[in-house]
Amino acid sequence: MEEYNKSCPDVKVEIFRSGTEEVVSKVLAEKEAGSVLADVLLVSDAATFESLKAKDILMRYESPELSEIDPSFYDADHTYTGTKIISTGIAVNTDVISNIPESLADLTKAEYKDELIMPSPLYSGAAAYNLGVITRTDGLGWEFYQGLKDNGVKVDKGNGAVQKAVVAGENGLGLLVDYMAIRSKNDGAPIEFVYPSEGSLCVTEPIGIVAGTKNEAAAESFVDFILSEDGQKATAEIGYTPIRKGVAAPEGLKSADEITNLTYDLPTLVETRDSDKEAFSKMFE
Repeated sequence: MEEYNKSCPDVKVEIFRSGTEEVVSKVLAEKEAGSVLADVLLVSDAATFESLKAKDILMRYESPELSEIDPSFYDADHTYTGTKIISTGIAVNTDVISNIPESLADLTKAEYKDELIMPSPLYSGAAAYNLGVITRTDGLGWEFYQGLKDNGVKVDKGNGAVQKAVVAGENGLGLLVDYMAIRSKNDGAPIEFVYPSEGSLCVTEPIGIVAGTKNEAAAESFVDFILSEDGQKATAEIGYTPIRKGVAAPEGLKSADEITNLTYDLPTLVETRDSDKEAFSKMFE
């Protein structure tokens, strides 16, 4: 928040941080009680924002910074826009794993039995998005998750738990977001990050303003800064792939135009999100 406060020193930013599912549950509970406390929401994926949009939780705001962002990365109705590109791939502890997998499908191979850890889609919004995409991708599907279960996959809460386990060597492989893997590598951990051959599972961590906020001007200024050139350079400096044109990705990460995005029809992902999570819960109970 330091960079934002350089341009808006009079605005005090207070943050509630948790997994996407917990944040959304908090927002929905507050709306039911009659007042959402947040002014701005920033959570993992567009599917989550589509569900919030359908519940009239988001305010329409067309930032002047959108001219430098690909329209595929923001809502055409201007209730939210992506802020960065976060790609899920395979983190590999090379002290544990010598034969580095190249694809998601490789993770079901017997040579990787009991080595994989992944975040739970019941906690992580990115993992919930990944579940929806993977189960609708030819060659993967629900059979992929059954294969992971049969191969002894460990399911933990979120990406942070996966990062810790792989860095410590408790698990040799992890389904992990790119920036966490690269940060660990830069810190000296024996970690390599693989962009899977099937494509990358990308979320854009959108930002949106809560409808009815009492701090509309401040909220708009915060969104504008996040999407500005300065804001996007700050995004890259802390290790994320920026979403704005002309701002370079940090070393070790692919830029937006280098990533093959493995995705699916967004309305379908929104409609089936709860049933997908229910099916996952039953599979792994």
